[in-house]
Amino acid sequence: MKTAERQSNIDFQKINIVTDGLKVLSNPDRLKILCVLIECELNVQEIEKNTQILQPTLSQQLTVLRNAHMVSCRREGKNMYYKIIDDKVLIIMQTLYTLYCAV
Repeated sequence: MKTAERQSNIDFQKINIVTDGLKVLSNPDRLKILCVLIECELNVQEIEKNTQILQPTLSQQLTVLRNAHMVSCRREGKNMYYKIIDDKVLIIMQTLYTLYCAV
């Protein structure tokens, strides 16, 4: 009986939001970018150095993350700085690290 009650409380209207977010996270380059942004804000050159993703691809993937409202950017002089702004994404990334990367 408890299982049936719990299932009736699930809000399936949010399924599309979840699947859209998971589609964004399912790209290896975007995951790498988010991994290096977990702890701090970085500029594009620092992200490129830490992920080994070349500039054209990096720019494209940062745009996808920005459009998904997962990261924000700010300009300082000639540099663009990016950081994670979605707390849910930060929790997901920390959980993935714990499950797959922690020794």
